[in-house]
Amino acid sequence: MTDPHFPDRRAFLRQTGLAVAAGAVLPSTAFALPATAAEADSDPDALFKAGKLSAAERGYRHRLRRRPRDARAHAQLGYIALLSNRFGEAEKRLSKALDLQPDDVASAQRLAECFVRQDRLSKAVPLLRKVDRPRDKALSELYSHISGTPWQLRGAKSAHVPFVTLDPVPAVEATVNGRRGTFWLDTYATLDLSEEMAQEAGLRAVTTISGGVANNQPIDISLGVLDSFRVGNIEIRNLPVQWSNARRPPLPDGTSAAGAFGTTIFYHFLTTMDYARKALTLKPRTATAPRARLVDRLPLWLAGDHFPCTVGSIGHYGPRMVTVDTGGIGVALDTTVQIAERAGGITVDRDHPIEQPGGNKLYPITAKRISLGRAVGRNLPGHAAEKVFPGFPGPGQSAMFGFDLIANFSHEFFKPYAITFDYRSMHLSINRG
Repeated sequence: MTDPHFPDRRAFLRQTGLAVAAGAVLPSTAFALPATAAEADSDPDALFKAGKLSAAERGYRHRLRRRPRDARAHAQLGYIALLSNRFGEAEKRLSKALDLQPDDVASAQRLAECFVRQDRLSKAVPLLRKVDRPRDKALSELYSHISGTPWQLRGAKSAHVPFVTLDPVPAVEATVNGRRGTFWLDTYATLDLSEEMAQEAGLRAVTTISGGVANNQPIDISLGVLDSFRVGNIEIRNLPVQWSNARRPPLPDGTSAAGAFGTTIFYHFLTTMDYARKALTLKPRTATAPRARLVDRLPLWLAGDHFPCTVGSIGHYGPRMVTVDTGGIGVALDTTVQIAERAGGITVDRDHPIEQPGGNKLYPITAKRISLGRAVGRNLPGHAAEKVFPGFPGPGQSAMFGFDLIANFSHEFFKPYAITFDYRSMHLSINRG
């Protein structure tokens, strides 16, 4: 979660690799932004970068009809399939790309991620070891220590858990090896514990990731295997977990949160964050998203293991690709000054810059109108970066994901709604609360 005046937890997670993913993966699927007839015959790489993913997919397939051994085309088709959780297609295409180009690090990481999302962790281990970079080696070590079936679901099939608080972002109670704590809900989180909770739960690090920085101090991130994580009456057993001594925002009563969890938990269920009714609901993945008071049903993509993406608009600019990072404290929108000026209808407060590391600045903004499909927010607060920087939600992740992102939609936008993440059909449903 992020407060610009507080150490940036989300940026910290990304910069350190604390958000444990098998690699930075680029997003999308069969739905995409519309392409003209002329664009359908254009360079698929350019179409992909513009977020016109259906047209890009057609372009790569057309390229393979002419050049069946084009490694890049196979890699990109595998990548597009992965972003929409079409695992069979992703595995086939990425494996072919690696056969044609064995030193393709990105495809190796994405194929590993394909297995990780399916909880086939043992299949990911040799791929990550082959990449032989420190972060990937740490992940391979972690996954090799998970014996038996990972991510075992026990207890009730569904859980409905009230929020302990709605602000600064939602939080719920959960237990770690039987120890109860309060956890922030954040779609840009994996399962991240405080050092205190990890100690209380008796966790042992099987490996560490070094080189992290928090509050301008170096830290190490510990990775381990958790016996039990319980939310409501649902228990998840034998799952990967991470922890560190990074300082986190306090709960409203001044106490410390036990950690945060988000998308790597969420995608094992049909997950609803109901802001209006202040509750988290987890249902089996085979369940149907709620239809009552439906505002819109949008496409959903998953980059890496925990970066949800969809399509949205700022003013009349869009629909274009955006991220959904719910952990932004006090904001509905993250974008850049350049994009804000292009979109129009956004007031940039240049008189009150918020200094960022490296001499960059964030400016408070007020957006007259932003939307995810037919879900509209008006006169909402946000931040605009003077320059994009790695890890900045939305535009700052364009280079990592491989396509242009115009914004990140966050906490204040979602307050009137319930949002449901369906990682089986790959849709984001927005219902009026």
